[in-house]
Amino acid sequence: MKRLTLAAAFAGLALLGACATATPYQQALTASDSGYSEQKIEDNRFQVQFEGNSLTDRKTVETYLLYRAAELTKQSGYDHFRVVRRDTDATTRLVGSPSAYDPFYDHFYLDYRYFGPRAAYFHDPYRRYYPGPAYYSRWGAYDPFWGGPSEYRERTSYVASAEIVMGKGPKPDDVAYFDASQVIFNLTGSIQRPAA
Repeated sequence: MKRLTLAAAFAGLALLGACATATPYQQALTASDSGYSEQKIEDNRFQVQFEGNSLTDRKTVETYLLYRAAELTKQSGYDHFRVVRRDTDATTRLVGSPSAYDPFYDHFYLDYRYFGPRAAYFHDPYRRYYPGPAYYSRWGAYDPFWGGPSEYRERTSYVASAEIVMGKGPKPDDVAYFDASQVIFNLTGSIQRPAA
């Protein structure tokens, strides 16, 4: 029984460790996944996007986007690409950290089913009816006396997108054009692929 418990603990730690890492260079299989995706507009024109999680910084997201554009150019049989439009969006949200002193009272609320007729004694006249597990009072979902986040921190995630036009032959002498082979050669060292 101890081995089963230990194995479950290690599996949980491995899953937690996987969630606590930056987004690797990988394909986004669904719309909610992080990673790269592309959409073909014309034979030589694509919309390319890379979405990172909150642990992936802006520079990494933009580097992975450029690498994917070069990789897609070579896979499509072209030699260079031009960035027609490029954009990076940031999404910032506040995330609450649970309080250290209230592990048992985070989701406490009074209910007639548990307290019976004596529940009226503890009744909060300002409490709104809510069938869920949160305690709603005159202070809203997080009662300052019964728990809730003690502090908040910002989490920012980035999505970089670009529209590229591919071409064959030598790269034109313009900064908007990229040689796909050189981009792949120069950026390969900074690409972090998912662990197998």
